Amino acid sequence: MAHVATRFAAPLAVFYIVLWASAYVPSKVGATAAPPLWFLVARFLAAGLVMGAIAVGLGRPFPVRRSDWLIFAALGVLANAAYLGLTYSAFNLGLSAGVGSIVASTNPLVLALVAPWLLKEPLTWRKGLGLLLGFAGVVFVTLARSGLTTDRPPEVALSFLGVCSNAASTILFKRARGPMDLLAINTIQLVTAGLVLIPVAWLLEGDPAFRLTAAVVASFVYLVAVLSVGASLLWFALLSHGAASRVSAFYFLTPIFGLAFGALFLGETVGPSDALGLVAVALGIILVQRS
Repeated sequence: MAHVATRFAAPLAVFYIVLWASAYVPSKVGATAAPPLWFLVARFLAAGLVMGAIAVGLGRPFPVRRSDWLIFAALGVLANAAYLGLTYSAFNLGLSAGVGSIVASTNPLVLALVAPWLLKEPLTWRKGLGLLLGFAGVVFVTLARSGLTTDRPPEVALSFLGVCSNAASTILFKRARGPMDLLAINTIQLVTAGLVLIPVAWLLEGDPAFRLTAAVVASFVYLVAVLSVGASLLWFALLSHGAASRVSAFYFLTPIFGLAFGALFLGETVGPSDALGLVAVALGIILVQRS
């Protein structure tokens, strides 16, 4: 079994990246057809209950110490509530799914920038060059689309703040100690994120009001079942066979799939400037990961 899992680790890693990138289309649909924060509250709580049932059914251990619960709850606030809350708000204001995926792909670049100070990881010249290329690619695409589409700098900046929040959660996870069962951790994160967003959604969006169209329902089911649960379980399987590094190696494919899905399902345009910016982002991430 281990030999079979190793043999298929690379295609499974690519499949995971495809799933991750595919989230931007249903996220765009949900964030524009329903109040984005209330949509996220429902998604997080539904996925948390499903993941919790799986964890309990499999007898996975939950943290015993209160400090561990607090750390993993903080991970939920950073990696789910803040990251996706800011991203969905950007979608609601007009950010396209394709550009959203490009901005999200800068996550490893942000980590490389702060790692020397927070994780004691050296910033080599190759990493530095990769950072410049990656951020230049995002800025180029944003400026090229500004005034021509709904992708404006304020929405891109809002999405990038979400990326920074997600990067902060990764740093917190790497520095955390204690029990690290990922099923239990993910359950705590999802439920915490849903509960934390409730007062924020009430303050910013008022009472929850959903138009249950077929597109909204399909997007919600896909995000809960395929992304929050299915993709997470696939990630756990890759981790258990030591294939996490393969996912990182294919991370630069995310904006390629994101732009393709946006063009295919939402009719978003993809032009030469997108391709040039995408190449810069991809080269930047490759340089950072191979340093």
